[in-house]
Amino acid sequence: MDERMRFVIRLKDGEAMASLCREFGISRKTGYKIFERYEQCGLEELSDRTRRPFRYANQLPEQVEAAIVSAKREKPHWGARKIRERLLRRLPHAIKTPAASTIHAVLDRHGLVQSMGRRRSRAEGTPLSEGLLPNDLWCTDYKGQFQLSDKRYCYPLTVTDYSSRYLLLCEALESNREELAFPAFERLFHERGLPRAIRSDNGVPFASPHGLFQLSKLSVWWLRLGISIERIRPGHPQQNGRHERMHLTLKKEATRPAGANILQQQAKFDAFLEEFNHERPHEALAMKCPAEVYSASSRPYRGIPEPHYPFHDRTVVVTSCGRLCLYNKKINLSVSLAGQAVGVKEVDHGIWLVSFMDYDLGYIDLEEKTLQPLENPFGPKV
Repeated sequence: MDERMRFVIRLKDGEAMASLCREFGISRKTGYKIFERYEQCGLEELSDRTRRPFRYANQLPEQVEAAIVSAKREKPHWGARKIRERLLRRLPHAIKTPAASTIHAVLDRHGLVQSMGRRRSRAEGTPLSEGLLPNDLWCTDYKGQFQLSDKRYCYPLTVTDYSSRYLLLCEALESNREELAFPAFERLFHERGLPRAIRSDNGVPFASPHGLFQLSKLSVWWLRLGISIERIRPGHPQQNGRHERMHLTLKKEATRPAGANILQQQAKFDAFLEEFNHERPHEALAMKCPAEVYSASSRPYRGIPEPHYPFHDRTVVVTSCGRLCLYNKKINLSVSLAGQAVGVKEVDHGIWLVSFMDYDLGYIDLEEKTLQPLENPFGPKV
């Protein structure tokens, strides 16, 4: 706001618009827009405007949700389609009636859906695990990128064992692209076995901002291997504090000065990893070295097992473009799940539950060809 006020004040003092715009680094169109806002509404209009939407396009109004719940309680044996038809007749025409899959999801959220046979227990958002034993929990992140002497950037991918503080991986990569992270983790799994869970932040490649439940192809691969995923809350790096503390030591001892190239930098990381694990005592370990506490996982890496869905009606493979094809209908699911087998089960007429591994994803409505996601089943909300 201060910059805009100075801009307007100098403009009112008689300075030329063109020269002021050049000095402030803005276009003349922006300059005139700022001045017009001041002329119309005064100084208050110069403050930053919130970019938060006034309403959310997919948010169901409370009155409509209440009407759905009320209709179900009046007609407890009716399914989502019949309730939708009842709402169409009762609600004003100006109010858009939600799809049957949305109605079914609302009823399920309020505990008004009768279980059909054995219902798979669905993971709820839970606090981060404690990681008491080695390989119960691994933590991963990219230490902030930095420039090497050859002007190229290095993106260090790091993995530590939460319990023993053992530095499992410190890989100098040229970017944080998924295709570089996959082989690094695969080598680590071959060498150390599989952990029970991996904790990360919400950035790529660990999460995808556009994927269903922010799943990325990397995190889907972890799930296929039987590894639970944990994500810290956005803006709370302290939830991965042990790992961040290691990054501080890594920055001081292995990046200043930076290597001449990626190979030299990797050599510095290898030396740091050896010293950190085998020579450097850790106060939290009663002055033991991490290597004295850590042991490899008892879960060997043997590739990806095929998923089975014995309690579903059928198994469907997600297309390369992230769609689910069912009875000649195409429903968008998620590109992150492309090529993965999911289980589908009809829970109401035309309403199908979609599951991946042991996790229920949501309901699809064949008539509307839409997916109504459930609560995020993959650990804490991300």
